[in-house]
Amino acid sequence: MQAVRAGQHALLIAPTGGGKTLAGFLPSLTELAHTPTEHLHTLYISPLKALATDIARNLQAPIREMDLPIRVETRSGDTPANRRARQRDRPPHLLLTTPESLALLLYAPGAADYFAGLRMIVIDEVHALAGTKRGDQLALCLARLSMLAPAARRIGLSATIAHPDAMQRWLSPDGRGSETTLITGAAGSAPVIEMLVAPVRMPWAGHMGLMAAGAILERIKAARMSIVFVNTRAQAELMFEALWRHNDDTIPIALHHGSLAVEQRRRVEAAMANGALRAVVATSSLDLGIDWAAVDQVIQVAAPKGVSRLMQRLGRANHRLDEASHALLVPANRFEVLECVAAMASAAAGELDGEPPRPGALDVLAQHILGCACAGPFHPDALFAEISRAAPYADLARTDFDDVLRYVEDGGYALAAYERYRKLFRDAAGLVHVMNQKVVRQCRMNLGTIVEAPTLKLRLGHERGPMLGEVEEYFAAMLRPGDTFLFAGRRLNFVGLRETSLIAVDGGVGEPKIPAYMGGRMPLSTHLADRVRALLQRRADWDQLPAPVREWLEMQALRSELPGEANLLVESFPRGGRWYLVAYCFEGRQAHQALGMLLTRRMERFGDQPLGFVATDYVLGIWSARPPQDIARLFAPDLLGDDLEEWLAESAMLKRSFRAVAVIAGLIERLHPGGERNRRQITINTDLIYDVLRKHEPDHILLRATRADAAHGLVDLSRIAGMLNRIQGRITHRALPRVSPLAVPVLLEIGREPISGLSAEEALLNEAAALVAECFNDPQADPAPLALRAAM
Repeated sequence: MQAVRAGQHALLIAPTGGGKTLAGFLPSLTELAHTPTEHLHTLYISPLKALATDIARNLQAPIREMDLPIRVETRSGDTPANRRARQRDRPPHLLLTTPESLALLLYAPGAADYFAGLRMIVIDEVHALAGTKRGDQLALCLARLSMLAPAARRIGLSATIAHPDAMQRWLSPDGRGSETTLITGAAGSAPVIEMLVAPVRMPWAGHMGLMAAGAILERIKAARMSIVFVNTRAQAELMFEALWRHNDDTIPIALHHGSLAVEQRRRVEAAMANGALRAVVATSSLDLGIDWAAVDQVIQVAAPKGVSRLMQRLGRANHRLDEASHALLVPANRFEVLECVAAMASAAAGELDGEPPRPGALDVLAQHILGCACAGPFHPDALFAEISRAAPYADLARTDFDDVLRYVEDGGYALAAYERYRKLFRDAAGLVHVMNQKVVRQCRMNLGTIVEAPTLKLRLGHERGPMLGEVEEYFAAMLRPGDTFLFAGRRLNFVGLRETSLIAVDGGVGEPKIPAYMGGRMPLSTHLADRVRALLQRRADWDQLPAPVREWLEMQALRSELPGEANLLVESFPRGGRWYLVAYCFEGRQAHQALGMLLTRRMERFGDQPLGFVATDYVLGIWSARPPQDIARLFAPDLLGDDLEEWLAESAMLKRSFRAVAVIAGLIERLHPGGERNRRQITINTDLIYDVLRKHEPDHILLRATRADAAHGLVDLSRIAGMLNRIQGRITHRALPRVSPLAVPVLLEIGREPISGLSAEEALLNEAAALVAECFNDPQADPAPLALRAAM
C-alpha cells in the first residue's frame, strides 16, 4: 500500500472477500523479500486465536509460491511452552497473536530488545476491539510499542466500521488521528437478504425461533453449505436439537459455540473447511474471520439487534466481491419481524450502526501500569506521556493517572495498611519499581480483561471422563441429580458435582434444561430502534410485512395508536385485579431493565404500589395495585438524579460490577500458585472490600471505574438519558379499558423463565390466543376487524 510505503499508518475498510487481510500483509512480505532480517518484523493481532491460526495457514501459500525465507508463527494461550521459549530466542518474522499474548510479551523484562526491530503492526477486525476493555488494553500496548519501535507502522483492517473518524483516532500513534490514512475498498455485489416467515401461526413472543426449524432445514437442504447464526449459546443448543428433530435425511449438521471443548470446536471447523458439513449452528464464535469458501448461505435466527452485526455475519458467505452474499432472516416474534425489516432496509442503504469507542477503563489502566513495572522501572511522568498517546486515554486527567498509580502502589488510602496490596515502590530518583518477584508472577498469571462467570468442566461418566465443554456455576447450582439438560447437541442426565467438574451421563427423560450464559443477550442498537419507530409510522412500507403483522398494527391503530418517531407512547389498562403501564421505549432490554427499576421506585413514592416489571428490547411493562398517575412526571429527566443514586447504592448491581473491576485491576487474583479461586471466595472478598471502600474512601479509583462500567454497560445510562430528553413534552398517554394488541407480547413475557423449549413456545401461542380474545372482547368495536382474529 502506498500509504504504508510513505511511512503513514492506514485504516483499510473493505468488504469481506476483498482481500484486505492479504493487503495488510503485502508491505511486510515485500519488505522482507527485499530486506531480510533476523528480527521480528510484523505483529498481527486478532481478537480470536482461531482467526490467527487460519490467517497463518493462508499466508503460507503466497510465501511458498514466492519462495521467501519468511517464518510465520502464532502465539496464544494454547502455544506450548517450548515453542514460546523458541520464539523468545529466535523470533519469527511474522508473529500472529492476540491482545493478551502481546501484553505478556510487552510486560517481560526483555521486551525492549525483542521489539526493537519491529516494522509493521496489523490489527485485524479492529471494530471488534475498539471500545472494549480488550481494546483499551491493546491501545495501551500499541502506545508502548511506539516507544520501543517508533518506526513501526500500523494497519487496521475491518469490513464494518460505523465511525471511521473515531477509528482513525484509535489506530493513530498519537491518539488524535494524525498520520493515519483512511483507505476504503471497492464495494462488492449488493447482498441478497430475505426474510423467512415460518408457515405456522406467527409467534407473539419468545426469542428462540424453534417453530421455524422445519422451514430452516428445507433452506439448508437447498444450499451447498450454511451457517445458522443465533444470538445465544442456549438458543444454539435448542435450535441444533430442533433441526435434528426434523432431519429425517440425516444431512450433516454440527454445533459451534464458545462453551464447547476446544477439540470439538476444532473438529467442526475442520469439517467445514473440508466440505463435510451442510450446516453449522453457531453463535458469535464464528462472527469473525474464519473464511470457508464453500459457505453460500447465512441464516440469522432471531433479529440481529444491529446492522453491523448482520453485515459481519453476512460476510461469512460467498467470499468473492463479484458474487452476492445470501442471507435469510428468521424473526422469532412479531416485534422481531419489524426489526428484521428495518435491518434489511438499513443494509440496502449501506448503513452501519454501533457506538463510537468510549474513554479507556481505569481498571485496565491499573493492570497496564503494573505490567509496565514488571518489565522494568519507569518514571511516572514518562509513563503518563506514553499512555496519553493511546486514543482511549488521550484525554486522561493527570490526577486520574496519579490516583490509579497510587492504587497500584499500595491499594489507596483505605487499603494502604495491608501489605498484600503493596505492589510498587519508588526509589530516591522517583523511579517506580515492582515490589518483588511474587508480584510479577501474580501479574502474569492474572493478565487479561475478559472476566467470565466461573465455570465447571462438564465431564461424561466420571471426573476423569471426556470433557464436553464448560457450564457456568450458577446453572450447575440449579440442577438436582436426575435432571435432564442439553449440551453439545446431546441429551444428558445430571449425576453430581465433583470439585471443579459437573458429571453427567447420556440419556435423561422429560423437558430438558438448557445452560444459559451471563451476558448472552445483545441489546437492540439505537440505529435499528430508530428505524423500527419510523416503520411503525410509514404505512406505505407495511406491504412488505407478513399479513398477521400488518393486521396486528392496524388493530393497534384502531384500539389505541402507534408509537411515533419522536414521542413516547404509554398505555395503561386494568387486567386481573391489577393495573398495567406499558411504555414503548425501543431502547433495548438493558436500558429498559434499569428504567423499570427506576420507575418502580418513583411509583412507590407516588403511591401507585408497583408490584413488578418486565423488559423486552422494545417495550417496558409495569404492573401495580393502583392505576399509575401523572405519567409525564413519572418520566421526568430528574429520574436520573436522586432516584438513580439511591437505587445504585441499594442494589447488588454495583457489587457485581465491582467484582469484575477488582479482578481486572489486580485487587483480587483469579489464579494463584496452587489453583484457581472459586466464585464464592471472589464474591466474599470483593463484597467486603466494596463495603469498606464505600464507607472509608467513596471516591476510590475502583469505585469510580465500577460506576463508569455500570453507566456504560449494566445500566446503559446514555440511552435512558437520551430518551428522557427526547420525549419531554411529547409523552402520549392512552388510558385503555383493556390490553392493546401491541401490549400482548410484553404481557406474555411476565413470569417466563429465561430459557424455554419448543413445548414452551406452543404454550405461549395458547396463552397469546387467550390474550388476543380478551383484547378483541369489545361489544362496541367495529365488527369488521374481528374477522382478522383467525389470521392472527
